[in-house]
Amino acid sequence: MQITQRAMKSLRPPKHGNVIFWDDDIPGFGARITVAGVIAFVLNYRMGGRQHRHTIARWPEWTADAARDEANELLQNIRRGVDPLENRKNDREQPTVRELADEYLERHALPHKRPGSIRNDRQMLEKIILPRFGRHRVSAISLRDVQALHSSLRKTPYHANRVLSLLSKMFSLAVDWGWRDDNPAEGVERFHEDRREKWLTKDELIRLETALREYPDQETADAIRLLILTGARSGELLKAEWPQFDLERGTWTKPSHHTKQNQIETVPLNRAAIVILADLFERRRSNYVFPGREQGSRVTLRRPWIQVLKAAGLARIEQEQGKRGRLLTRYKPTVRIHDLRHTFASHLVSSGQSLHIVGKLLGHTLPSTTARYAHLNDKALRASTNVMGNLLSGKKATR
Repeated sequence: MQITQRAMKSLRPPKHGNVIFWDDDIPGFGARITVAGVIAFVLNYRMGGRQHRHTIARWPEWTADAARDEANELLQNIRRGVDPLENRKNDREQPTVRELADEYLERHALPHKRPGSIRNDRQMLEKIILPRFGRHRVSAISLRDVQALHSSLRKTPYHANRVLSLLSKMFSLAVDWGWRDDNPAEGVERFHEDRREKWLTKDELIRLETALREYPDQETADAIRLLILTGARSGELLKAEWPQFDLERGTWTKPSHHTKQNQIETVPLNRAAIVILADLFERRRSNYVFPGREQGSRVTLRRPWIQVLKAAGLARIEQEQGKRGRLLTRYKPTVRIHDLRHTFASHLVSSGQSLHIVGKLLGHTLPSTTARYAHLNDKALRASTNVMGNLLSGKKATR
């Protein structure tokens, strides 16, 4: 018979064993059907004086035309001495993307990245990357595969770009380790990201403090207050230990393995922060300022943060359909907990503090990092623009 799409649809399972229908045109090319009705394209060939059978692919995953083209290409390679079964064996021995993910975490992320970043990497791997690529060979992932995954996340462009960055780093390491010759994530165009520059106004801060005073767990409330008063990253504060604080001098010395720049930072504390810390120190029950329920330090403030925002009227209400058709109401935060760091910086700059001082307090090593707040320090600029207004009104230029 001639193996075509139409012919495949006409095949019926045999009563016993497997049956192979051979193609009239391509030597050794056939379609095998099992008792269960599973159809696969096969190729019989001789190499080294022995008969071999290579399974090309299943139908209908592959069309008959695609299988015919593959059979012709395999026969050309066989004439040149390339054994497709040997190639398949080599392919099976190549590492998968899941194995690459394990190596990435073990050899790169754990030694070099902060716990929060590692946690984010694990979430992206388990929820997005590995369900899509986990079983594929590292060498089989193409630029088009990465583009398709990135494009599927277009509704959340910031998250899509973080997934792309993780893939790019993983495949860059795969190149360094000799697992493949190129990085398929290079050249994929990232989505535009609007800079997240949200901070709380004075009115919002008052509403937040009111909600914090009424929150039943005041130790957790103090953690949020200290984020506002110090501009620290939540990871720095939650991992903080009492020996890092000198309450008499009013300083906090952050160890290098807790900071983003991997440098020791000593920052001054304001009076309000010192009062909170002194009260916590009197009630301390661990070497950690904010101990966890079992061992170690507290890991996250996510749940109480949403509860406090809800009480302060700073969480939006979203409704969605439940599994049984019930309408579910959820509260989504309008402010991230990291935005407390932006709030700290923004209010200092707005009050006239220099970008250099604010950068020092935030632990920025590059002035360009603090420059994002420059537009808030506009007193001198506003005074300069008044020169033209004063000229038109006949007044002398004032500052």
